[in-house]
Amino acid sequence: MPYSVHAAGYPDAGTASEERLTITDPDQLAAVASNGRGADDLRPVHQFSRNGTQIRVQVHTIDSPTDGGYVLVFGEPGAKPLVRVHSRCLYGDALGSDDCDCGPELALSMNMIQEEGAGVLVYLEQEGRGAGLIWKAIGYRTSEQLDIDTFDSYEWLGLDPDTRRYELVAKTLCDLGMTRVRLLTNNPDKVRALTEAGIAVEVIPLAIQLGTERGRRYLDAKVRRRKHMIPRDFAPWAPLPNVTAEVANPRSSPQRPRWWRRLRIGRRW
Repeated sequence: MPYSVHAAGYPDAGTASEERLTITDPDQLAAVASNGRGADDLRPVHQFSRNGTQIRVQVHTIDSPTDGGYVLVFGEPGAKPLVRVHSRCLYGDALGSDDCDCGPELALSMNMIQEEGAGVLVYLEQEGRGAGLIWKAIGYRTSEQLDIDTFDSYEWLGLDPDTRRYELVAKTLCDLGMTRVRLLTNNPDKVRALTEAGIAVEVIPLAIQLGTERGRRYLDAKVRRRKHMIPRDFAPWAPLPNVTAEVANPRSSPQRPRWWRRLRIGRRW
């Protein structure tokens, strides 16, 4: 049986509820107790180093068999922190695939969080848009065989093209006292889930370019099938409240919308 330990005094950005840390090995708890350490010493908080820069991180969990994962709070987020809600992608995040934007989006988001010195990464176990890695691989194969995008291949296989939900993310952010955020995303579903939960969202789109034909077709499919705003010469949905999306021609339009100026700044990765 795992032990549930109260982590008293856990800094959790203002929530009144206590955090729980699960110790899966009873011998581990006994060893810690014998050394005179208590639950406060077992808090998941430490220094994180990336690209030669250190930043403090604390880890929270989102418990769900389908839309669960982890919330990593870097530094001391202010009243309107940078937040990236990211679904796990083994190919992109860990293996460096050239065919999807997941890895570059994660890297760019972390760059921006580290440059600011604080922010939040919500990392969800939603591989393959919720279908899992095996179905994701089958979907890729089906796309290759039928020359269709992965949204069509999922439907051909009898799958929902995207089963991911973000209500638990919104609840967790609210529990952590984050009611105003700058959301690093191109996905309107994430914006909708947070705003419906009462979180004030300012969208910062992520400008990602992919060099492979499959990658470019995938970005196009995201725009057509899921209404993503892939920052380039146009925006299919408004990135800021009460702002109408407009065509922005970088070669002839001197007055570009705010999202265009942000994405040009964000291309430092």
